[in-house]
Amino acid sequence: METAEVVRRLWARMQARDWDGVGEVLAPDLVVEWPVSGERIVGRENYLRINAEYPEGWSIRVLRVVAEGNEVVSEVEVPHETMGVHRVASFWTVRDGRIAAGREYWSELGSDPAPEWRAGLVETM
Repeated sequence: METAEVVRRLWARMQARDWDGVGEVLAPDLVVEWPVSGERIVGRENYLRINAEYPEGWSIRVLRVVAEGNEVVSEVEVPHETMGVHRVASFWTVRDGRIAAGREYWSELGSDPAPEWRAGLVETM
């Protein structure tokens, strides 16, 4: 299976809340880092539990997946009914058909307002 397909399966199975299926695409010794919150998740089971226990009301929309060799980048939008819209840029390492490592940058849309000094140089998205 292509490395990009492994990551696409991760997001599809997460959207379906198919936690056994998510576990199938993760290496047992998975390590995922979240630099924005300063956290490191060690082990497939911990990553599964964090995602399975996240408060319901969310969905996943994959915006893009780009792969080169064992390295895969995904950009995903995660709207939540009460917590707003989040975006995540994820950098994955795939080995032997499973995700072995990741670094994810989660942000909430609009949580970092543009400074006034840039107003004349940018357009609002």
